[in-house]
Amino acid sequence: MGSFTKWLGAGLGFTFGGPIGAALGFAIGSFVDGFSASDLTEEQREYQQRTGNGGGRSRDVDTQSGDFEMSLLVLASIVIKADGKIDQKELDFVRAQFTGMYGKERANSAFKLFKGIVKKEISARQVCMQIRSHMPHASRLQLLHFLFGIAKADGFVTESEVQEIRKIAGYLYINDRDYTSIKAMFYDESDNAYKILEITKEASTDEVKKAYRRMVKKYHPDKLQGLGEEHLKGANEKFQSIQEAYDRIKKEKGM
Repeated sequence: MGSFTKWLGAGLGFTFGGPIGAALGFAIGSFVDGFSASDLTEEQREYQQRTGNGGGRSRDVDTQSGDFEMSLLVLASIVIKADGKIDQKELDFVRAQFTGMYGKERANSAFKLFKGIVKKEISARQVCMQIRSHMPHASRLQLLHFLFGIAKADGFVTESEVQEIRKIAGYLYINDRDYTSIKAMFYDESDNAYKILEITKEASTDEVKKAYRRMVKKYHPDKLQGLGEEHLKGANEKFQSIQEAYDRIKKEKGM
């Protein structure tokens, strides 16, 4: 491993290359002494030699924890700029989110990288095309969940942030039902429990039970074991939202 991956302190795979790799190179080059674009190119060449991957879908290397983290940093930088401005309060909330996920030391490194990435204009479409070519659907759903968590870290999600996350969901090939379900986990509205389970208030008892079993299967944390303990916390929170929604509906319907 070269200086780039050693500094990151996490295993990276597909995020060495493509638009994500370019964003990382830009960010690191802005504050790591002696780092240049050629250093990143060398790291990318080593990765491609290890995996035999020239930039397309990797068949030999699964999404690693570092890939998920870098994908999240880049997408979060897009969302936080959705309203056309970034203030210190928003950055403080992002840092707090990273600290909760990664611990103080790793969060400091991640946030330093994030502040570099946020200065670069990045194509959401191109980044999402790269992600969906390498990352399984369950991990992409988890990315969306984290993006809503970061957007609402200050207690309020702006309409521009909602629209940006919805656009990202589309680029990641996440359908409207999944998007609406995850979004509902972050809002306190009367019908949110039904939205989370992807059903309507008119659903029968059998339909509610079937929906619950389907959602448990879709969002079970075991599907994300390869992403590391730091990301499983978010997966467990999402899974808990499913359980709480089911309990609310059971109580409401007297099940």
